[in-house]
Amino acid sequence: MATIPSHYHLLTTTTGHHSSSSPVNTNNFSKIDFPAKSRVSLATRALSRTDESSLSAVISRLERDRREQQGLTEEAEGLGERWMTAEDIRRRDKKSEEKRRLIDTWRKIQGEDDWAGLMDPMDPVLRSELIRYGEMAQACYDAFDFDPASKYCGSSRFSRLDFFDSLGMSGSGYEVARYLYATSNINLPNFFSKSRWSKVWSKNANWMGYVAVSDDETSRNRLGRRDIAIAWRGTVTKLEWIADLKDYLKPVSENKIRCPDPAVKVESGFLDLYTDKDTSCKFAKFSAREQILAEVKRLVDKHGDDSSSDLSITVTGHSLGGALAILSAYDIAEMGLNRSKTGKVIPVTVLTYGGPRVGNVRFKERMEELGVKVMRVVNVHDVVSKSPGLFLNESAPHALMKIAEGLPWCYCHVGEELALDHQNSPFLKPSVDLSNAHNLEAMLHLLDGYHGKGERFVLSSGRDHALVNKASDFLKEHLQIPPFWRQDANKGMIRNSEGRWIQAERLRSEDHHSPDIHHHLSQLRLDHPS
Repeated sequence: MATIPSHYHLLTTTTGHHSSSSPVNTNNFSKIDFPAKSRVSLATRALSRTDESSLSAVISRLERDRREQQGLTEEAEGLGERWMTAEDIRRRDKKSEEKRRLIDTWRKIQGEDDWAGLMDPMDPVLRSELIRYGEMAQACYDAFDFDPASKYCGSSRFSRLDFFDSLGMSGSGYEVARYLYATSNINLPNFFSKSRWSKVWSKNANWMGYVAVSDDETSRNRLGRRDIAIAWRGTVTKLEWIADLKDYLKPVSENKIRCPDPAVKVESGFLDLYTDKDTSCKFAKFSAREQILAEVKRLVDKHGDDSSSDLSITVTGHSLGGALAILSAYDIAEMGLNRSKTGKVIPVTVLTYGGPRVGNVRFKERMEELGVKVMRVVNVHDVVSKSPGLFLNESAPHALMKIAEGLPWCYCHVGEELALDHQNSPFLKPSVDLSNAHNLEAMLHLLDGYHGKGERFVLSSGRDHALVNKASDFLKEHLQIPPFWRQDANKGMIRNSEGRWIQAERLRSEDHHSPDIHHHLSQLRLDHPS
């Protein structure tokens, strides 16, 4: 009969060898760290030398070893947690709990009750959603080509199909369905970016943002509904565009927006930017309005009556993008695009950051009649959110507003305001620099630390404060974060197969207008080019 090799001596009795009358000391199995293959071989030999009682003991021990081996995977998955601090684990668990809560409470988070009781103290799920949609607006800046030395200046640096992946946002759970463009021929020279070269991607258009839709997994397991998200590009540091505004209200119906009340008015520059087009330009031959309405109609037709999930429409934007977010959300509701084919009402929510006033009192009232919910996040030191209508606005006495409501420069904010103060953050310089006070990344930082009026500033999600200096010089010096640290690699230059440096071709066919836009516009009975 074969004997057990000497290197397994811990299995033997005190004599150094195992005899047929000596039971296997199974307790010693746990003392040996031998390979899995050797363990099988060993077990086979051991079984051949045991009596019936020891056989049962060996089988029990091997079954225990098998369960321990199966547990290795779970242990490996938990290795990361070993290196997490207690605060990291708390934040992770809190985030998981917020996701579960969002599925059950998303209608309230979207403003069903005008966010009553959610802002003071700050509801953690609402905070998380405000940051998430703010990052969607920030993505417009991170993707935009501002460089006048680039022939693609004024376009998106990334293709629609890999937009979020290119920005390090692969976990967003959204897919970009359409890019938005606007003609740059209107009188807002400090808003648009143009290349200094003669041969460019477009002489008359600028990329303005995108329409995205949540994927199946995100809709089902994170949001509690399918979400159509529209993000508008605004302005980063150039505040001169405010001076470009005509500061003149005009009826929305003058630009062919269907509205039953001619007293509903908005700032003329915003309205022109939203509705103008250039038929000679393949990117701007449809107005931003036509692009938005056609895509929302397509997506609502596709998902509006899906029995497996509800549908929401969320529009977001920073600065001038916030104004376009409010105007486009109003238009979607006024056109009735927030109703499915069977008549189901789809909630429309606007989340803006540092946005200006858009229209008059009647515009505000019409938004409320249509059920559009608006949340405005502002820094109290930001001048943009106080413009236009510096003197005649919602803060003026009601009697004065009634007298002045017919004047072309009497404005009124819409929706609910969440006022933040950068001087409450221990990370930010307290001085009031107009560009810094308007910075979107700074507002997202302030949101992360806001817990309610008078509450101490404490970062909630651990969002990296270094992001504030991505395109500003706002963080305190002792933090040692370089200002304006975000740079495009080699200004978009790449090496071709011949070893020469060239600017890579960027715009793809999928970034152009979809052929079905004509079909959807004709169903909406909107004028469009043939």
